[in-house]
Amino acid sequence: MIAIYMKLGGMTLDLFNEFENEGEVRREQLASHAFVFRNFALSQASQLLAAVESVQQIAPFRYLTTPSGLRMSVAMTSCGRLGWMSDRRGYRYAPLDPHSDQPWPLMPSVFAELATAAAAEAGFDDFVPDACLINRYASGARLSLHQDKDEADFSAPIVSVSLGVPAIFLFGGLQRTDKVARVPLFHGDVVVWGGPDRLRYHGILPLKEARHAMTGSFRFNLTFRKASR
Repeated sequence: MIAIYMKLGGMTLDLFNEFENEGEVRREQLASHAFVFRNFALSQASQLLAAVESVQQIAPFRYLTTPSGLRMSVAMTSCGRLGWMSDRRGYRYAPLDPHSDQPWPLMPSVFAELATAAAAEAGFDDFVPDACLINRYASGARLSLHQDKDEADFSAPIVSVSLGVPAIFLFGGLQRTDKVARVPLFHGDVVVWGGPDRLRYHGILPLKEARHAMTGSFRFNLTFRKASR
């Protein structure tokens, strides 16, 4: 197994594509209602990546702009009943892809089933996502600290699936200035947060240059939400 080393704040993290106990699902608690499930999606990674490809064939990845006009460093697309959008008019969900004026691709069943299972593992039963934001990170891409608050109902959790190159997930508090934990995420890991932790700030540090056998130099992130009531 080839190790990838990332130096962060004077600390060296030994980042493997998978953990030594490959395939073993492990639970790590980040907060009262926030968890990392190590390797939870590992056995389905090939299916998930094939589904990402099928989605992007219909709704290609694109670089959105913030309301202030800045170009995001992460390429994005969506699937499900609603897709997430950002432009000069603000952040929002919409039923149509503005690039094609057609509905977003249907959410692949492997996506929905994994999201529901991961949410249940965290204690959030009956989670049925209606939106999946797919992020593609290249070397240097990052996601600054933010809250997921464009959804109409905060009672449902967020389910986030990591595929490909490792990344450092930032998980903070309910205020932007709260202390932030730095959590290494690997291929097949799933993070779930909800309840009183639903509006915690989170983000991704700039992706280090690396390669993964299944995704090349990219990291893909699937973020499932219940966007409508």
